[in-house]
Amino acid sequence: MKASDLFVKALEAEGVTTLFGIPGEENLDFLNSLKDSSITLVLTRHEQGAGFMAATFGRLTGKAGVCLATLGPGATNLVTAAAYAQLGGMPLVMITGQKPIKASKQGQFQIVDIVNMMGPLTKYTRQISSVHNIPAKVREAFRNAEVERPGATHLELPEDIAREESDAAIIEKSAFDIPHASENSIVAAVEMIEAAKHPLILIGAGANRQHSSERLTALVEKTGIPFFSTQMGKGVIDERNPLFLGNAALSANDYLHRAIEATDLIINMGHDVVEKPPFFMQQDGFKVIHVNYITAEVDAVYYPQQGVIGDITNSVERLSQRVTRQPHWDFSRFMTVKRHLDQHLLEGADDGRFPLYPQRLVADIRQVMPDDGVIALDNGVYKIWFARNYRAYQSNTVLLDNALATMGAGLPSAMAAKIVYPERRVMAICGDGGFMMNSQEMETAVRLRLNLVVLVLRDDSYGMIQWKQKNMGFDSFGLDYGNPDFVRYAESYGATGHRLADAESLIALIERCYEQSGLHLIEIPVDYSDNDRILNREIRERSKNI
Repeated sequence: MKASDLFVKALEAEGVTTLFGIPGEENLDFLNSLKDSSITLVLTRHEQGAGFMAATFGRLTGKAGVCLATLGPGATNLVTAAAYAQLGGMPLVMITGQKPIKASKQGQFQIVDIVNMMGPLTKYTRQISSVHNIPAKVREAFRNAEVERPGATHLELPEDIAREESDAAIIEKSAFDIPHASENSIVAAVEMIEAAKHPLILIGAGANRQHSSERLTALVEKTGIPFFSTQMGKGVIDERNPLFLGNAALSANDYLHRAIEATDLIINMGHDVVEKPPFFMQQDGFKVIHVNYITAEVDAVYYPQQGVIGDITNSVERLSQRVTRQPHWDFSRFMTVKRHLDQHLLEGADDGRFPLYPQRLVADIRQVMPDDGVIALDNGVYKIWFARNYRAYQSNTVLLDNALATMGAGLPSAMAAKIVYPERRVMAICGDGGFMMNSQEMETAVRLRLNLVVLVLRDDSYGMIQWKQKNMGFDSFGLDYGNPDFVRYAESYGATGHRLADAESLIALIERCYEQSGLHLIEIPVDYSDNDRILNREIRERSKNI
């Protein structure tokens, strides 16, 4: 069998159905083999977009998403996507081409050491130097990408290797179980929980990966212990639950942190230090039980006293079986914080000012999205508003990146979500800065006939950095830019463009877009003028009096 055919057969054996990317000259044998396979090629307009789509595909399915690029600049364009998947715990396999490695007449033209470049950004990176190693290398790339903790892997297929012949056999996908936590660690954790006076549960990104929602919900309902989430842990337990306190969108000084200050034990389900810290540990402060697939990575603000290491779902089930409600548990302080936070989140939800107020934007979008609707956020100050104010009802219905926190991922992530969930409502929510970084993927979405709504929040500046700049006492400088006419820009791709004219029209406009199907872009002018007052001074002053 030709090596490129063998490679594609190995991908099919791994269950690959979709491949995102841009082939180049060095991938043409692979591309020709792909033509006759069961794998669908999603041709994108930039390798970074392909990487974001593949990573999100992996995040939503639990199976490695796959992307393709050529050598040199094609491969270097995957760097941000590799970091996005690696930090975010998303299984991703990247395939890149390379010049012939046995004999080449092109010197160092376009040659970059991609394998070593990918080293710090991946769990596994290899050049395939022998055709006979293809089945083993592919199997190992997928195994590493998918095993806990998931992340990025990379394979380089040189064009001369791709043309060789091989009689190597495909290696079947191996089955494995995630190890379970030791009995001693379960017993120790139960003793700590029952001895605590004010235990609190944290839901992190890791709990989003292995479908632990049902078991975590059962634990909360059995014990009555209140819970909060990190940004990437939203929706694991339905946030309409009366025991949900809020989201740690800010690291400190929010209403939620008054509850964190009152706890003596945090049961940490799936959070790790790649996310922006939801709390800061201090000597002689509250204790932490680290429930995760892997041991805790200790740093200055996170050093848990007890680990429960193994499959999270199994650990939660065993904890739930053993732990019993204690008469000395006191959650009154937590519930007081919840009442204040819930009241605060309602403020501004019906504000009629225009440009649109962020609280109104979040409230209106929550109203039009069904329980299983997916919103994919790019990175900007609006992400904080959605993390704090948008209640998620199911796992992975709020796709945001609180690990690499890169701009440019919102639109590609929404496209991948729509491919995975074609029957669901999916919405991309992007700032104008982040949207323009990968806006060319609008053409891809139109070509794929994706029914998708894209909100572009316009403030003509890098608003998040502008907010930080002001908060640090610096003059406003270097962060303002111009924008295209987004309506005409959308129409130039064959999409439908809309420009919101007033606050009252948003819900009806979004509903109309979904009813008409196709790709719709809505330009929404947003008023961020109160960010500093509400997210800094007002919260700090009001919350400290709780």
